[in-house]
Amino acid sequence: MMYIVLTAMLAINVAAEVLEAFRVVNSSLIETFEAVGIQNAQIYASFDQAYAENPTKVAEWKAKSDEVRAKSKEMITFVGELKDNLVNYSGSKLVNEDNVLDEEDYFHVTVNGDTLKIGKVDDLNGPSEYMITQKHAKELREKISDYRAFLVDMLGEGNDDLKQTVLNELKTDDPKGNVKSGTEKKSWESEHFENKPLIAVLVLLSKIQIDIKNSEANMVKYLYSEIDAGSFKFNRLGAMVLPTSNVVLMGDEYKADVILAAEDTTQQPEIIINGQSAVVKDGKATYIGPTSKPGVFKWSGLIKYKTPGGIIKSYPFEEEYQVTEPSVTMSATKMNVFYRGLDNPFEVSGGSIPSENLEVTMSNGKIARQGNGFTIRPTDLDELGRNTKVTVYANINGQRRLIGTSNWRVKQVPDPVAQVGGQSGGDIRKETLGIQDGVMAVLEDFDFEFKYKITQFTLETTGQGGYTNRYPANSNRFTAEQKNALKNASINSIVYIGDIKAVGDDGSTRDLDPISFKIK
Repeated sequence: MMYIVLTAMLAINVAAEVLEAFRVVNSSLIETFEAVGIQNAQIYASFDQAYAENPTKVAEWKAKSDEVRAKSKEMITFVGELKDNLVNYSGSKLVNEDNVLDEEDYFHVTVNGDTLKIGKVDDLNGPSEYMITQKHAKELREKISDYRAFLVDMLGEGNDDLKQTVLNELKTDDPKGNVKSGTEKKSWESEHFENKPLIAVLVLLSKIQIDIKNSEANMVKYLYSEIDAGSFKFNRLGAMVLPTSNVVLMGDEYKADVILAAEDTTQQPEIIINGQSAVVKDGKATYIGPTSKPGVFKWSGLIKYKTPGGIIKSYPFEEEYQVTEPSVTMSATKMNVFYRGLDNPFEVSGGSIPSENLEVTMSNGKIARQGNGFTIRPTDLDELGRNTKVTVYANINGQRRLIGTSNWRVKQVPDPVAQVGGQSGGDIRKETLGIQDGVMAVLEDFDFEFKYKITQFTLETTGQGGYTNRYPANSNRFTAEQKNALKNASINSIVYIGDIKAVGDDGSTRDLDPISFKIK
């Protein structure tokens, strides 16, 4: 974004400090360009090594990477030639033994092996003529669009994130005009190259080269990752135990499959469980453990397998499972009751039974799963908890088992308290009251995200002669008439706010207690 900021600072006479900033930015861009180039070279070297080791496997992806490299080099060379031509077009001077660079000669380039000192780094006419009038900017835009389409086409279906990255880095859309600010709509070419000093255009072209290099880097990284995307890797053999569940209820059956990872279909392994040979089918044996009493039960075994070299290798294993009696713990997350009209967070623990295997139902309301917990939304009030029952079932070995029930009370969300400036009455300074916007409805000491809004109230003040003046409002904000009454209220007089109504998030309307203040 640095070149955009600097471009915005340009004027007809470009300050030396700005030109120096452009030089610093351009130097930084060139360093970045070289660093990305080194990374790309390392990936291409990895392609060459992988191809040498397995040509059949790598050939398709290496061919695509070579095509990306060629297209990218073509684009970067084209942009580099634009930079060289721009320098020559705007004027430059060959630096030789008789004409060495001074320390002040910040702006120089190398063209075809010769060092050229840029004559007019702040030249505005040359870049515009060369890029806009002679349509080289249009040619650049077309080449970027073609290169972008080439990369997107190579990605094929899917890969939406990488496609979007390529589209963003190589974007050539016309900027949008702004009717409100009076900004006219420009073309991409004009936006980037018209009436810009030479050094700014050179910085922009360096930035385009980096965008191309980055897009190339993203593509070749993706292509290299695709070499092994569809391959299976087996780097060791080992025993694998696959129980249906490590926790079972008393009286149920515990089952587990024992298999050898990376199975060889030409031979069956020998599997020994608790000292006895087990029946092996399709490379695995099934163990059924006792569940007649609660507790933790351990079992172990050995898998024997003949390697291609004829050597018998053994792979031992140990496992354990837990037998528990049915139990369940239920708790409302925030209160010991449910509130009607709210999504009440609710947690259920089935001991060692996974949360995803629990099913919760209830009377008088609806239940929805939220992550590992639930939310409960009661329908009717039930202050005594006689009609609201929560029931928990567990899916154990494919069977639905009842593991617990409990009764819950359902209460109404409490009434809020009316407040002005954070106070519900008492003494208040006149200047403090005068800057308040209206009356708020506050739920004190309530843990849920639930809000009330005042819909009407009446303000009463004592006028001259002891008469009471009433000023109604049909919202939560003070009316102009009410604000004027507060402004004219005398010290030690009473301000009374009554007839207060508030509507909650659940749509219910509440009549709130009146509040009064003594002006100090």
